[in-house]
Amino acid sequence: MTGAALFVLVLIAAIALFLLARAVPAFQRAGFGFLTEREWFPDTDPPRFGIAALAFGTVLSSVLALVMAVPVALSCALFLTELAPRRLGQVVGWLLDLLAAVPSVVYGLWGVFVLVPALVPVQRSLDRTLGGVVPLFDSRNNTYGRSVFAASVVLAIMVLPIVAALAREIFRQVPRSHREAAFALGATRWEVIRLAVLPYGRSGIVGAVMLGFGRALGETIAVALVLAASFDMNLHIFEPGGNTIAANIATKFGESGVGGREALIASGLVLFAITLVVNVAARGIVHRSAVAAEGRP
Repeated sequence: MTGAALFVLVLIAAIALFLLARAVPAFQRAGFGFLTEREWFPDTDPPRFGIAALAFGTVLSSVLALVMAVPVALSCALFLTELAPRRLGQVVGWLLDLLAAVPSVVYGLWGVFVLVPALVPVQRSLDRTLGGVVPLFDSRNNTYGRSVFAASVVLAIMVLPIVAALAREIFRQVPRSHREAAFALGATRWEVIRLAVLPYGRSGIVGAVMLGFGRALGETIAVALVLAASFDMNLHIFEPGGNTIAANIATKFGESGVGGREALIASGLVLFAITLVVNVAARGIVHRSAVAAEGRP
């Protein structure tokens, strides 16, 4: 076990060193502008490139995906473990897990040809009803389609089975005595879930959500197919455009020159750092929740 853990640490360190070594020339050429520049022309003279718009799109689409996926995933997990008959829970759980096995390119193609056209009436309706109140839903040009919203829906579907599967395992580990004690006190089924199941699995739920967030941050092909790539920072999520770091790497690596590839690797290093920070934060939250649950100081 110790050897396996050391191997993982060495592997992570090797990936980080590789990215850092290949990214240094791009950092030297772009300077601090690498973090603030919105354009992406690393092979021009002079080069102008940065990840501000890419990082913005990456975080925005991933957060929106979690907002949509987590309530559905937790509801599915609670239904399958607490309410559904055992055999039905097994079948539906297996079908839910099957979603995780679908290749991302299939999600991307389905998103382009089926989901995006189907979402246009939904976006238009939300724009008309909520656009004047919530700027997020306001499409200034009344244009819809391959937008951050559509990409977020695809990401939500891809993240859903991961969060649901982890949540199911967490809820199954709740001791039977907790449920029986709650029932003995006269609690209803919902009260047992609220008072016994959810508090016990709180730290695990946080970990599941963070793993789903990491999955959404790093998705490439599906997002690249669904998004109409642009390098603007736009909070109007129904308008076509937007881009992410991972999708930009997937679409531009083959056609880039030496400078462009160095810039893409540098953006990959930033994505690696964001993912690392998210996972470290998740571990911290899980640890604090576990300590609080055990009553340790």
